[in-house]
Amino acid sequence: MRLLVTGGCGFIGSNFIRYVLGEHPEDEVLNLDKLTYAGNPLNLRDVEKDPRYQFQRGDICEEEDVRKAFRWKPDAVVNFAAETHVDRSISDPEAFVRTDVLGTLRLLRVSLEAGVRYVQISTDEVYGSIEEGSFTEESPLRPNSPYAASKASADLLVRSFVRTYGLDAVIVRSSNNYGPYQYPEKVIPLFVTNLLEGRKVPLYGEGRNVRDWLYVEDNCRAIDLVLRRGESGGVYNVGAGQEMTNLELARAILALLGKGEECIQHVPDRPGHDLRYSVDSTRVRSMGWEPRYDFRSGLRETVRWYRENEGWWKPIKSGEFREYYLKRYGDV
Repeated sequence: MRLLVTGGCGFIGSNFIRYVLGEHPEDEVLNLDKLTYAGNPLNLRDVEKDPRYQFQRGDICEEEDVRKAFRWKPDAVVNFAAETHVDRSISDPEAFVRTDVLGTLRLLRVSLEAGVRYVQISTDEVYGSIEEGSFTEESPLRPNSPYAASKASADLLVRSFVRTYGLDAVIVRSSNNYGPYQYPEKVIPLFVTNLLEGRKVPLYGEGRNVRDWLYVEDNCRAIDLVLRRGESGGVYNVGAGQEMTNLELARAILALLGKGEECIQHVPDRPGHDLRYSVDSTRVRSMGWEPRYDFRSGLRETVRWYRENEGWWKPIKSGEFREYYLKRYGDV
């Protein structure tokens, strides 16, 4: 299979490309990425010389870039390209609407013309917050942040292209991912790298917010399964069923690094902070998927990776990588 992967230099996208090339020797991948601040080509330096892998710098919002990628004649598109950080969406929602909504529309139109399968990578945040129980794929979308609203809008566009035009498309909504190569503005790599630097970890409010933590490789396996076997028009929730409060998460990271709770710094909560996310993954589990990593083993592996790869994250946090990045790739 020839896969066009958009946003493949980001966290989940780069892990997915690495997974596909490792698991499917016959597959080829073209990675279309704009290379924004979180799109790091070094995430794929171990596969960049693989003859089955190609890279094209481009913006999914620009039709010319998208059409150039489609001249490679992919069999399917997997769209990871998105603005994803909630805090950034609160300060600059327009950027999220442009990439997450307009960019998705560009990809949908060209995918329809090309007659290829389309996989939309979404998030459990489109459902909003839930106090008890779990959201199913039929639950209404009630996003509470500009980020979640932009992803919900994209999902609805995908649905409309399936129903109106007959596009072969599926949607994957996963819970919070963690693992190697995650940009250190997200909570787990931020906490781990702060502690490795001898700094405190900023915890929103009292840390009562609950999240379900999914190791990135487990999510990649689910996405790959849905890509190849998902029913057209289907939505698939992917959750590990490993919920904990942010305070419990902080304590687990502190314990692995031998630190005490004096390293926690409580900071004012962010606006509209959802209390709890939880999705029912029965549909994808019925296809044979289940997580291979429990949270303890996944977090231990993640901490080990950040310990051993200071050369990857320290230049990012210090700003040195940005200077190198601008010299080599230019600004966006």
